[in-house]
Formats: sequence, C-alpha cells, structure tokens
Amino acid sequence: MSDHDHNRHGHHHHHGHDHSELSETELRVRALESILTEKGYVDPAALDVLIDLYEKKIGPRNGVRVVAKAWSDPAYRERLIKNATAAIAELDYSGRQGEHMVVVENTPEQHNMVVCTLCSCYPHPVLGLPPVWYKSAPYRSRAVADPRGVLKDFGVTLPETTKIRVWDSTAEVRYLVLPMRPEGTEGWSEEQLAELVTRDSMIGTGLPKQPSEIA
Repeated sequence: MSDHDHNRHGHHHHHGHDHSELSETELRVRALESILTEKGYVDPAALDVLIDLYEKKIGPRNGVRVVAKAWSDPAYRERLIKNATAAIAELDYSGRQGEHMVVVENTPEQHNMVVCTLCSCYPHPVLGLPPVWYKSAPYRSRAVADPRGVLKDFGVTLPETTKIRVWDSTAEVRYLVLPMRPEGTEGWSEEQLAELVTRDSMIGTGLPKQPSEIA
C-alpha cells in the first residue's frame, strides 16, 4: 500500500525561479571544473571523492544532529513534529531552501519517502547536496509509481502491512524523514545515536544503521 502526497498543506509546485538558479549554478560549477581539470589543477577522481563526502557525510551532518536530538529528547521531538522549521532553527540550521520544513515520522505502520517529482527540491540546510540519483528522472517517477520497488532497489524490504507514503517536495515545502530509533540503543547518548543516522534514512530510501554495525 502506498500513498503519494502531492498537494499536502495546500502547496503546489512553483519551481521556475528556484530551478533556473540551481541550473545556472550547476552550469558554472561544471564549467569551472572542466577548466581546472584541463589545466591539471584538479584530479577528477579526487573531486568525485570530495563530492561524495559532501553528499553523504559533511552535508547531512546537520540533519543527523536533528534526528539524534529527536531520538534522545522527547520534548524536542514533539516540537520538531509540530513545527519543524522552528525546531531545526533552534540548532542554528536554517537558510535558503530550508525556510519551510516539515518532518514526517516513520512508524511500524507507516514508512515515509521523499521525492521531488518536477525537479530536485531538497532541504540543503539539513542534508547538504542532493545525491545524483535523487535528481534522476527514473527515481522521480518510480518513487511515486512503485515506491516499494524503489526501496527494494536500495536494499530496503518492509513488511507488506507497512504503508508507504511518498511526500512531494517543492520550492515552498521540503520534507525530512525522522526514521525510527533502532532497538538496543536505550541509554545511548545523542553523540552515539548520531552515528546510526544515515543520509538515506532521512530521505526515506534507507534505514538507520543497527548498533551492531558500528560496534
């Protein structure tokens, strides 16, 4: 069972201005990368490693802290669910493309997954750079049509009884998934819990690490 939430909170897609700026920036970055590579200043392989680092580690570190705090502080979790933008700002994380945040919480009954069906709206202040696959047409279309199949491609198999809800990010509203806290982490500090949070678990295409994976 799945549910695609396209117009929740009464918002609609208005990507023109935001998307054109993003495209212009990407073009400038690519042009600069080409020039630097041609002149021998940049090793393409090293650049790929750096981009990967920003996508998976440095970029999402703010979101990791948000999730870890929500797991360890019930009062903060309640504020986060009620008003994500304000709760995230409490940690000094805000800025362009993160002005209107909504946090959706995973439960045993419902798993949430985020997509942007028209381009690649993404909560940069908490997740950094969007991964290449997030911006791809196959992900944008299949996440809505076959979310369970997409999750399987990412190595995530959920019980058939778990409902999958797909949230469509826009230039106005961007979503962050609050994954379920792994079992066996009672008494863990916020810093220890942060080690379990992955970027994909905050998009909904992955799950947090298990305690045994970081032991």
